[in-house]
Amino acid sequence: MKQILLVTDGCSNVGVSPVIAAAEAHAAGITVNVVGIVDGDLAEFGTTEIEEIAKAGGGLSRLSHTRQLSQTVQMLTRKTVVQTIQHAVHRELKQVLGTSSIEELPPEKRGEVVRVIDELSETSKLRVALLIDASASMKPKLHAVEEAIRDLAISLKSRQGGSELSVFHFPGSSYGEDCRMDLDWTTDIGGVHAIFPRLQMRGTTPTGPAILHVIDFYQKADYGSRKNDETDGMMSDYVV
Repeated sequence: MKQILLVTDGCSNVGVSPVIAAAEAHAAGITVNVVGIVDGDLAEFGTTEIEEIAKAGGGLSRLSHTRQLSQTVQMLTRKTVVQTIQHAVHRELKQVLGTSSIEELPPEKRGEVVRVIDELSETSKLRVALLIDASASMKPKLHAVEEAIRDLAISLKSRQGGSELSVFHFPGSSYGEDCRMDLDWTTDIGGVHAIFPRLQMRGTTPTGPAILHVIDFYQKADYGSRKNDETDGMMSDYVV
């Protein structure tokens, strides 16, 4: 499973619409979750954009204060894993039994399917690309973002399934650079702390181009080379 987790506090103002970019991610099999930081005033347009990005990306969105950011990031990641598994299960139920609802199964089958969903949520392979808004207004919130990333890395490491984390920020450090990778796929949280002292906060917010950059990163990785999702076929032994 592949996720982009966007952490931002405002509205995009450069380049392609982030909603269009999120839809491209979803079409490529990448779920886009969005956390909006609301310690200051988040404009109505910004709130709407956050919701629309997540909807187009097949993911979830939440507004969070900095003190709740770590908890929110972990919660969104876990919920999206379960949601992805459930969608795959529903597809297979439709193919095998002609029903897409777990509730329509006999009680004994229903319990088995729920058990398998719980198991797969913990054991399926997962990659999360964190995409951090590094525009000027985010500067006082970066410490909370750093803690959230550290805690998420610890949480991912505790999963039974293989889990990896990568980190990007936008805009990039060079003039005209929409996005830059700070940390390649890793299970080692040690590199997280070195990211933030290097960040150069800038005024623009090229959210859409940054999402496209991460999509390209995913598509170049070997992880995305399989034609079918690893959850395909996982329920056939349980519901026939």
